[in-house]
Amino acid sequence: MDDWLIYRGVGAPDPDRIRRLPPPPPWRSFSGEPLPDPAPPIDSSSTRRLGARVAAPPAQDAETLELINAALYLRRPLLVTGEPGSGKSTLAHSVAYELGLGRVLQWPIVSRTELKDGLYTYDAIGRLQDAQLAERGSGRGSDDIGRYIRLGPLGTALLPAELPRVLLIDELDKSDIDLPNDLLNVVEEGEFALPELERMADRPGQDEVRVLTDDGRRVPVKDGRVRCHAFPFVVMTSNGERDFPAPLLRRCIHLHLDPPRDERLAAMVQAHFGAGSDERNLDLIARFTREDGDGELRPTDQLLNAIYLTQQAVRADAGRREEIAELLIRPLDTRQR
Repeated sequence: MDDWLIYRGVGAPDPDRIRRLPPPPPWRSFSGEPLPDPAPPIDSSSTRRLGARVAAPPAQDAETLELINAALYLRRPLLVTGEPGSGKSTLAHSVAYELGLGRVLQWPIVSRTELKDGLYTYDAIGRLQDAQLAERGSGRGSDDIGRYIRLGPLGTALLPAELPRVLLIDELDKSDIDLPNDLLNVVEEGEFALPELERMADRPGQDEVRVLTDDGRRVPVKDGRVRCHAFPFVVMTSNGERDFPAPLLRRCIHLHLDPPRDERLAAMVQAHFGAGSDERNLDLIARFTREDGDGELRPTDQLLNAIYLTQQAVRADAGRREEIAELLIRPLDTRQR
């Protein structure tokens, strides 16, 4: 395996490798003063997706590994396209787990999502209500504006940290047409302003305000701006339902993931069901993969469901295994008819 690879896709934690990452290119160097607090540890959101990946076969092919590492080296977002179930979201969790980068920050995109949703929210109404209650003597007001500001997933990822955070921007193609363009400046500059804090920065004692993060921590923000130190490892996923503007594509590394087959599929099955489980379920895997030529959509979740259910319900009855597989491994559009 090439020694230059920081992320190797081996499925086992190797947090020392991220410290081998060389300094960024001059045009991707950022000046934020690193915060001392480490990222929170990996949580159940990652372990659900990854399973027990130790001792599994490689989960990515050579080209995929090279593109992931290109994004790490160049401090550029990774735009991952592919069918549902091809492992786009799992990739972000795998990088965070293997490199010891902590909890994955997740920003699921819907048609109403705006850039500010990912950066921060300011609860002006809550602050006003607290002030009114304090005036009436029925509550305790606070001059601490930081209590009412919470950084979103993108805003938290851009906090100045010694090591990059992992940010998953999931299903960007579901967004309003303006969001990809709105992301351009933040992705390029690695910083953003909080106007509510900028207006207060010249007041005595207000140049630094502690705000909440997407992780639930309290961190300082100086002069009303969040400026990153280590650019986060950003994974933007798309099911290919729309095209993105050229300026955004120019700022990303593009990776297309085909549905997992062969070694990748074996690695996924072993991660969730243990060593040798791919061999024990060859009949179900063969049934799942032999339908590839019909052009229908079959996410890999269906295979996992079929393996789990047959293990629990009909361990030895080949006929019943086949019947359950028939029910669960069907094209998605067939179920909708």
